Amino acid sequence: METRRLHLLVELSRLGSMRAVAEAVGTTTSTVSQQLTVLAREMGTALTEPDGRRVRLTPAGRRLAEHGAVILAAVEAARLDLTPGSEPNGTLRVAGFATAIRAHVLPLITDLAASHPRLNVLIREHEPAEALELLAADETDLALTYDYDLAPADPDPALHSTALWTATWGLGVPAGADVTDAADTLDVFARFRTHDWIVNSRNTADETVIRTLASMAGFTPRITHQADSLDLVQGMITTGLGVGLLPVGIPTFSDVRLVPLTGPPVTLRAHAVARHGRLAWPPLNLVTDLLVQRAATTAAPVPDPASPGPGD
Repeated sequence: METRRLHLLVELSRLGSMRAVAEAVGTTTSTVSQQLTVLAREMGTALTEPDGRRVRLTPAGRRLAEHGAVILAAVEAARLDLTPGSEPNGTLRVAGFATAIRAHVLPLITDLAASHPRLNVLIREHEPAEALELLAADETDLALTYDYDLAPADPDPALHSTALWTATWGLGVPAGADVTDAADTLDVFARFRTHDWIVNSRNTADETVIRTLASMAGFTPRITHQADSLDLVQGMITTGLGVGLLPVGIPTFSDVRLVPLTGPPVTLRAHAVARHGRLAWPPLNLVTDLLVQRAATTAAPVPDPASPGPGD
């Protein structure tokens, strides 16, 4: 079995069409079809079947694609294991949300320039879904993402996630709102059941948290406004446009009050995510370890109010 053909099958399971696979790997649709036909002959079973004008994987094809992701990762890991002690060098591409980059990656850059001058870190600011898409397309090597304990991200068997830090979130409301800090989370939410709710426009995790807690409190939230900036979220709250989740510890506007969410709490969880088979690559291994060490020895970063995204 050639790993090149197995790679085409894995890409077909991910992208859904031979044309998309051909575009992704830089070949023709007929070449993809021919190579998958050879792979099916090698395996002794049909891997694809017609689906209108397209094709889809058979159950055997889906199962082989699952094995393929693991096999390809193992092959890449074996190649990297040939030089496990090599000096980290080259370019490490990092995509992640602004707070993770500003509070954790940037402080490492100066130290890395002195300790590993041959290592270059290329940074791109993206929300989690965007960063994971770049990781899947092999356009980044490390994705810094976040989810919430009440809205956990779906695990991807092709990816490895390393926990970094956690941060507590509360509910931003008008300063004069009649609610005590001692009220539990569901009581707080019920108090604002008639209000509009503000969510992030580039990530759906906070909306999932809001809908989950509102459902537990017995109502459906009226989600209206969307904003990527915590500063803008606070401005909306100040002008009476609604309420929204905000991280504990952020400087608040004079007309905004941050009410604790204590039972159940809302906790943001930050992760460093990479593809299996690449974890032993010296630059990726080094930076991931440094991020874990920094997260263990520093307090959870407080987002800049003007940073894009409530998660940032």
